[in-house]
Amino acid sequence: MKILQGKAAVITGAGQGVGLGIGLAYADAGASLVITGRDAAKLERAAGELRSRGAQVLAVPADAASRADAERVVRAAVERFGRLDVLINNAQASVPGQMLEDAVDASINMTIGSGLLGTIYHMQAALPHLKKNGGSIINLGSHEGIIGGVGFSIYAATKEGIRGLSRSAAREWGKYKIRVNVICPAALSPAAVEFLKNHQAEAEKYRANVALGYFGDPEKDIGPAAVYLASDAARYVTGQTINVDGGQSML
Repeated sequence: MKILQGKAAVITGAGQGVGLGIGLAYADAGASLVITGRDAAKLERAAGELRSRGAQVLAVPADAASRADAERVVRAAVERFGRLDVLINNAQASVPGQMLEDAVDASINMTIGSGLLGTIYHMQAALPHLKKNGGSIINLGSHEGIIGGVGFSIYAATKEGIRGLSRSAAREWGKYKIRVNVICPAALSPAAVEFLKNHQAEAEKYRANVALGYFGDPEKDIGPAAVYLASDAARYVTGQTINVDGGQSML
């Protein structure tokens, strides 16, 4: 039997990049999927790709920064599949390369809203359903948060906020057999590709710091780690940050 057969998962920001890569890995592992994102057309293309792998998929256009949308997404998942076992908070908008002194309210609110607040909203919405049978929450952090990357101050603060939130939730919700973990990926998402293309010096520096010498593939390199954390093989793993980054961060 496939390792996630019978499990239903919600993945935010799943129209492309890491979210879609995780979705593809989940489809191959047998999970039923609810995918969300702000771009309905992009989301439908992703849903078609996931269905081609044999997965049952519901695409729900939504804004991660909206509490009402988070509640609507979780409700749709439970109505469609009768359960919720896994929540993956991947959605994150940001302005890469923006120095702290140049950050304005619009970019600050967008970054924190889509990332930290969106993660909180989806976790709160999912909790009543995850309480029933236990489950797995996987939140996406970042190497930039851990090291404090130049030009990533608001993004770094958001991602470190997500890591702190995840550790506290792991302690609070462990009694419900809900596990909460963080993945910090180094993967070629569209945003990462665009940033690296426009910042050649930084791209070479980042690549030089990856022990394995390449940036990960969202499906083949990040997806399996997310599958593991949602599976029964990780039943005793919670409150952890897993750097799936080819050796960029070694803690």
